[in-house]
Amino acid sequence: MAPFIGERAVEATPKDDIAKFKTSELPQPPMVEKEVKGVETGVCKEGKEEVGTETEPKTGVSFPVKLEDGKQLNAVGMRKKSVLGLGIKIYAFGVYADKEKLKEVLKSKISTAPEKPTKQMYEIAIDSDVPMTMKLVIVFSGLTMNMIKKNFDEGLGASIKKINGGRKNEDLANKVMGAASDAIKLSPGSVIEITKLPGFVIRTKVKDEVISTVESELLCRAYFHMYLGDDPFDKDAKERFGASLLSLF
Repeated sequence: MAPFIGERAVEATPKDDIAKFKTSELPQPPMVEKEVKGVETGVCKEGKEEVGTETEPKTGVSFPVKLEDGKQLNAVGMRKKSVLGLGIKIYAFGVYADKEKLKEVLKSKISTAPEKPTKQMYEIAIDSDVPMTMKLVIVFSGLTMNMIKKNFDEGLGASIKKINGGRKNEDLANKVMGAASDAIKLSPGSVIEITKLPGFVIRTKVKDEVISTVESELLCRAYFHMYLGDDPFDKDAKERFGASLLSLF
Protein backbone atom coordinates (compact mmCIF):
# COMPACT_ATOMS: atom_id res chain seq x y z
CA MET A 1 0.00 0.00 0.00
CA ALA A 2 1.29 3.46 -0.86
CA PRO A 3 1.93 5.79 2.11
CA PHE A 4 -0.26 8.90 2.44
CA ILE A 5 0.75 12.52 2.96
CA GLY A 6 -2.38 14.45 3.83
CA GLU A 7 -5.03 13.24 1.40
CA ARG A 8 -2.64 12.58 -1.52
CA ALA A 9 -1.14 9.15 -2.15
CA VAL A 10 2.56 8.99 -2.94
CA GLU A 11 3.94 5.94 -4.67
CA ALA A 12 6.95 4.41 -2.91
CA THR A 13 10.18 4.51 -4.92
CA PRO A 14 11.41 1.01 -5.83
CA LYS A 15 14.79 0.04 -4.46
CA ASP A 16 16.14 -0.55 -7.98
CA ASP A 17 15.33 3.05 -8.92
CA ILE A 18 17.09 4.40 -5.83
CA ALA A 19 20.22 2.51 -6.81
CA LYS A 20 20.30 4.37 -10.14
CA PHE A 21 21.01 7.71 -8.45
CA LYS A 22 24.65 8.80 -8.21
CA THR A 23 25.86 10.52 -5.06
CA SER A 24 27.04 13.54 -7.09
CA GLU A 25 23.47 14.08 -8.33
CA LEU A 26 22.03 14.41 -4.85
CA PRO A 27 21.69 17.89 -3.25
CA GLN A 28 24.93 18.76 -1.46
CA PRO A 29 25.14 20.65 1.88
CA PRO A 30 26.75 24.13 1.87
CA MET A 31 30.52 24.30 2.38
CA VAL A 32 30.88 25.37 5.99
CA GLU A 33 34.61 25.93 5.55
CA LYS A 34 33.96 28.68 3.00
CA GLU A 35 31.53 30.43 5.32
CA VAL A 36 34.03 30.47 8.19
CA LYS A 37 36.80 31.65 5.93
CA GLY A 38 34.63 34.54 4.77
CA VAL A 39 34.15 35.74 8.33
CA GLU A 40 37.86 35.59 9.07
CA THR A 41 38.81 37.58 6.00
CA GLY A 42 36.31 40.32 6.70
CA VAL A 43 33.72 39.65 4.00
CA CYS A 44 30.97 42.19 4.56
CA LYS A 45 27.24 41.75 4.18
CA GLU A 46 25.70 42.89 0.93
CA GLY A 47 25.35 46.66 0.75
CA LYS A 48 28.09 47.40 3.30
CA GLU A 49 31.57 48.67 2.63
CA GLU A 50 34.32 46.08 3.05
CA VAL A 51 36.74 47.29 5.73
CA GLY A 52 40.24 45.91 6.19
CA THR A 53 41.95 45.31 9.51
CA GLU A 54 45.32 45.88 11.14
CA THR A 55 46.66 43.53 13.81
CA GLU A 56 48.40 44.70 16.98
CA PRO A 57 51.48 42.39 16.94
CA LYS A 58 52.02 41.94 20.69
CA THR A 59 48.46 40.77 21.41
CA GLY A 60 47.14 39.53 18.07
CA VAL A 61 44.09 41.79 18.34
CA SER A 62 42.78 43.08 15.00
CA PHE A 63 41.32 46.56 14.53
CA PRO A 64 39.23 47.80 11.60
CA VAL A 65 41.12 50.44 9.62
CA LYS A 66 37.98 52.57 9.57
CA LEU A 67 35.13 53.07 12.04
CA GLU A 68 31.48 53.42 11.08
CA ASP A 69 31.62 57.17 11.74
CA GLY A 70 34.46 57.59 9.24
CA LYS A 71 37.43 57.95 11.61
CA GLN A 72 40.53 56.17 10.32
CA LEU A 73 43.09 54.12 12.20
CA ASN A 74 46.37 55.94 12.88
CA ALA A 75 48.17 53.45 15.13
CA VAL A 76 47.77 50.33 17.25
CA GLY A 77 49.46 49.52 20.54
CA MET A 78 49.27 47.75 23.88
CA ARG A 79 48.80 48.82 27.49
CA LYS A 80 50.96 46.85 29.90
CA LYS A 81 51.15 46.98 33.69
CA SER A 82 53.99 45.76 35.87
CA VAL A 83 52.80 43.43 38.64
CA LEU A 84 55.41 41.82 40.91
CA GLY A 85 58.02 42.45 38.26
CA LEU A 86 55.94 40.85 35.52
CA GLY A 87 54.64 42.78 32.52
CA ILE A 88 50.92 41.98 32.28
CA LYS A 89 49.17 42.72 29.00
CA ILE A 90 45.97 44.58 29.92
CA TYR A 91 44.49 45.69 26.62
CA ALA A 92 45.31 46.40 22.99
CA PHE A 93 44.30 49.77 21.61
CA GLY A 94 43.71 51.51 18.31
CA VAL A 95 43.97 55.28 17.84
CA TYR A 96 41.45 56.71 15.37
CA ALA A 97 41.03 60.26 14.06
CA ASP A 98 39.12 62.36 11.56
CA LYS A 99 42.10 62.59 9.18
CA GLU A 100 40.74 65.43 7.06
CA LYS A 101 40.19 67.68 10.08
CA LEU A 102 43.50 66.60 11.59
CA LYS A 103 45.25 67.45 8.31
CA GLU A 104 43.54 70.85 8.23
CA VAL A 105 44.59 71.82 11.76
CA LEU A 106 48.15 70.55 11.27
CA LYS A 107 48.67 72.56 8.08
CA SER A 108 47.19 75.67 9.69
CA LYS A 109 49.95 75.60 12.32
CA ILE A 110 52.89 73.98 10.49
CA SER A 111 53.62 75.25 6.97
CA THR A 112 56.35 72.80 5.98
CA ALA A 113 56.47 69.08 6.75
CA PRO A 114 59.32 68.26 9.16
CA GLU A 115 61.70 65.37 8.50
CA LYS A 116 60.38 63.46 11.51
CA PRO A 117 57.47 63.85 13.96
CA THR A 118 57.91 66.78 16.35
CA LYS A 119 56.59 67.48 19.82
CA GLN A 120 54.50 70.29 18.34
CA MET A 121 52.72 67.83 16.02
CA TYR A 122 51.74 65.57 18.90
CA GLU A 123 50.60 68.57 20.96
CA ILE A 124 48.37 69.74 18.11
CA ALA A 125 46.64 66.36 18.05
CA ILE A 126 46.31 66.34 21.85
CA ASP A 127 45.21 69.97 22.32
CA SER A 128 42.83 70.40 19.36
CA ASP A 129 39.19 69.37 19.36
CA VAL A 130 39.64 67.21 16.26
CA PRO A 131 37.40 64.13 16.73
CA MET A 132 39.45 61.14 17.90
CA THR A 133 38.62 57.72 19.34
CA MET A 134 40.68 55.37 21.45
CA LYS A 135 39.37 51.83 21.06
CA LEU A 136 40.49 49.50 23.84
CA VAL A 137 40.12 45.72 23.52
CA ILE A 138 40.61 43.77 26.76
CA VAL A 139 43.14 40.90 26.62
CA PHE A 140 43.75 40.18 30.35
CA SER A 141 41.35 37.47 31.53
CA GLY A 142 41.39 38.50 35.19
CA LEU A 143 40.35 42.12 34.67
CA THR A 144 37.39 43.58 36.57
CA MET A 145 35.58 46.88 36.15
CA ASN A 146 36.81 47.97 39.57
CA MET A 147 40.42 47.42 38.43
CA ILE A 148 39.78 49.41 35.23
CA LYS A 149 38.29 52.32 37.17
CA LYS A 150 41.22 52.37 39.58
CA ASN A 151 43.68 52.28 36.68
CA PHE A 152 41.88 55.13 34.91
CA ASP A 153 41.73 57.23 38.06
CA GLU A 154 45.45 56.81 38.69
CA GLY A 155 46.72 57.21 35.12
CA LEU A 156 44.34 59.96 34.12
CA GLY A 157 44.81 61.74 37.45
CA ALA A 158 48.58 61.83 36.92
CA SER A 159 48.11 63.11 33.36
CA ILE A 160 45.77 65.88 34.51
CA LYS A 161 48.29 66.93 37.15
CA LYS A 162 51.11 66.99 34.59
CA ILE A 163 49.40 69.26 32.08
CA ASN A 164 47.57 71.32 34.71
CA GLY A 165 50.60 72.95 36.32
CA GLY A 166 50.94 70.30 39.04
CA ARG A 167 47.38 70.72 40.27
CA LYS A 168 45.31 67.58 40.93
CA ASN A 169 41.67 67.17 40.01
CA GLU A 170 40.54 63.77 41.25
CA ASP A 171 36.85 64.50 40.71
CA LEU A 172 37.46 65.24 37.03
CA ALA A 173 39.53 62.09 36.53
CA ASN A 174 36.75 60.01 38.09
CA LYS A 175 34.12 61.26 35.62
CA VAL A 176 35.36 59.12 32.73
CA MET A 177 34.75 55.66 34.22
CA GLY A 178 33.32 56.43 37.65
CA ALA A 179 29.71 55.80 36.63
CA ALA A 180 30.43 52.34 35.22
CA SER A 181 28.86 49.54 37.26
CA ASP A 182 31.24 47.11 38.94
CA ALA A 183 28.87 44.36 37.79
CA ILE A 184 29.94 44.81 34.15
CA LYS A 185 31.91 41.74 33.06
CA LEU A 186 35.12 42.47 31.13
CA SER A 187 36.10 39.21 29.49
CA PRO A 188 38.86 39.15 26.84
CA GLY A 189 37.53 40.81 23.69
CA SER A 190 35.37 43.33 25.56
CA VAL A 191 35.57 46.80 24.02
CA ILE A 192 35.84 50.22 25.67
CA GLU A 193 35.73 53.34 23.49
CA ILE A 194 36.83 56.79 24.61
CA THR A 195 35.91 59.46 22.05
CA LYS A 196 36.83 63.14 21.87
CA LEU A 197 34.00 65.00 20.18
CA PRO A 198 33.99 68.57 18.79
CA GLY A 199 33.71 71.16 21.54
CA PHE A 200 36.00 69.17 23.86
CA VAL A 201 33.41 66.61 24.87
CA ILE A 202 34.71 63.20 25.95
CA ARG A 203 32.34 60.24 25.70
CA THR A 204 32.93 56.82 27.22
CA LYS A 205 31.29 53.61 25.99
CA VAL A 206 31.73 50.17 27.57
CA LYS A 207 30.51 47.23 25.48
CA ASP A 208 28.45 49.66 23.34
CA GLU A 209 26.79 51.26 26.36
CA VAL A 210 27.39 54.99 26.95
CA ILE A 211 28.77 55.35 30.48
CA SER A 212 29.58 59.06 30.58
CA THR A 213 29.64 62.23 28.48
CA VAL A 214 31.71 65.09 29.92
CA GLU A 215 32.52 68.50 28.48
CA SER A 216 36.04 69.41 29.57
CA GLU A 217 39.01 70.60 27.52
CA LEU A 218 41.40 69.61 30.31
CA LEU A 219 39.98 66.09 30.50
CA CYS A 220 40.15 65.59 26.71
CA ARG A 221 43.75 66.77 26.57
CA ALA A 222 44.81 64.73 29.60
CA TYR A 223 43.31 61.51 28.28
CA PHE A 224 45.05 61.56 24.90
CA HIS A 225 48.24 62.82 26.55
CA MET A 226 48.55 59.40 28.20
CA TYR A 227 49.02 57.83 24.76
CA LEU A 228 50.68 60.64 22.77
CA GLY A 229 52.49 62.70 25.42
CA ASP A 230 56.04 62.66 26.80
CA ASP A 231 55.66 59.32 28.61
CA PRO A 232 53.19 57.28 26.50
CA PHE A 233 51.80 53.87 27.40
CA ASP A 234 53.31 52.43 24.21
CA LYS A 235 56.22 54.31 22.61
CA ASP A 236 56.04 52.29 19.38
CA ALA A 237 52.37 53.19 19.00
CA LYS A 238 53.16 56.88 19.52
CA GLU A 239 55.85 56.71 16.83
CA ARG A 240 53.42 55.06 14.40
CA PHE A 241 50.92 57.80 15.15
CA GLY A 242 53.62 60.39 14.45
CA ALA A 243 54.37 58.74 11.11
CA SER A 244 50.70 58.94 10.21
CA LEU A 245 50.76 62.68 10.97
CA LEU A 246 53.69 63.16 8.59
CA SER A 247 51.73 61.39 5.86
CA LEU A 248 49.07 64.10 6.03
CA PHE A 249 51.40 66.78 4.61
